[in-house]
Amino acid sequence: MRAKSRLLLWLVFTSGLTMPEMARGQERPFVLRAATLIDGKGGVMRNVNIVVQGPRITRIDAGAQAATYDLKGLTVMPGWIDTHVHIDAHFDPNGKSHSPASAKDETAQQTMLYAVENAYNVLMAGFTTVQSVGAPLDKDLRNAIARGTIPGPRLLTSLRPVVETTGTPDQIRAFVRQVAAEGADLIKIFATKSIREGGGPTLTQAQVDAACGEAKSLGKRAIVHAQGPEGARAAILAGCTSVEHGYRLTDDVLDLMAQRGTYYDPNFGLLLHNYIENKDKFLGIGNFNAKGFEYMEKGIPIGIDTFKRAMSRKVKIIFGTDVGAGGLGRNFEEFVYRVRDGGQPPMEAIISATSRAAESIRLQDRIGTLAPGMEADIIAVDGNPLEDVTAFRRVVFVMKGGKVYKNVAPRGGTGS
Repeated sequence: MRAKSRLLLWLVFTSGLTMPEMARGQERPFVLRAATLIDGKGGVMRNVNIVVQGPRITRIDAGAQAATYDLKGLTVMPGWIDTHVHIDAHFDPNGKSHSPASAKDETAQQTMLYAVENAYNVLMAGFTTVQSVGAPLDKDLRNAIARGTIPGPRLLTSLRPVVETTGTPDQIRAFVRQVAAEGADLIKIFATKSIREGGGPTLTQAQVDAACGEAKSLGKRAIVHAQGPEGARAAILAGCTSVEHGYRLTDDVLDLMAQRGTYYDPNFGLLLHNYIENKDKFLGIGNFNAKGFEYMEKGIPIGIDTFKRAMSRKVKIIFGTDVGAGGLGRNFEEFVYRVRDGGQPPMEAIISATSRAAESIRLQDRIGTLAPGMEADIIAVDGNPLEDVTAFRRVVFVMKGGKVYKNVAPRGGTGS
């Protein structure tokens, strides 16, 4: 019992909340007063009340009403969704990126503690839902967060990926059935090599067809790591849900993606910059070698160019970072890279991380939009990100499922 009490006190202390604030979502309806509200679909409302009952929004109106939380001077919007993270990735006590394949001095319990820390930091950064693709421990973390045992974003996971050694099309189908039976929310497929190895194709069309087809037959989505046009084309033709990375996509592949409605998760910003900024912590692990870093440095302008061409073709771009060690909890930096370097309008960047991301993970009826009946995943940033891209970095209020996890004083202001 004392251990449980200590855990509860830790949650209260680290979130900056009082006990009444933690329980308020369950006790009675309460009201958030929003001076500026972005609804997640491109709409903006001024001076409105968001009424929350339990885990859901019951109404949004402009009537005068006493506010439980007065979010004056802030911009309120749906909780963000990162469709591609690796929630267990971390730097070890020696300052190196942890590699499950080579590290023998870390227990499974220690790895899980790092994942719990990452989940908390990601939630505090304004991301109320993430898709981790993926590691087997994600399942237990997902379930613990869903039970309310620990604070973290709503978590979806692929558990284990389809790779070039998974086997023949029939063996791939069997693997997909097995992973789905183990509790995977989606299927992750590596159709090409890493950018650090040149990104060439690793699976045939028949293999990608088998993976995506079997996933679809089981009611699962399939997302595909595809650096180059060969892997992306195979994924699009197979009817997969999204193409991840795609730094070197050609115009004809982008056109095909737009025609087929395939989602595109470019990951060109935070991911590569994080690797380069933390080069000493990754160098020497797996394919993180001099040649690999050269590929990544060259990949930044190539990725930006592809991103701009995808925008011009109205490809359905979603918000994923693919971040791991060094990036988790800084996922919002992807907004900055997309707006500043990629030229994406701030509102479009927000839509990509809210309603469109929710649509891509088939949760558009629950999250990604601020509207009556939707889950009360609500965040607020200090400033206006439509005018100042750095506002994405200043998340001061986080609610997930009607529970407030963060409520701190904004810059130059006081919290409610």
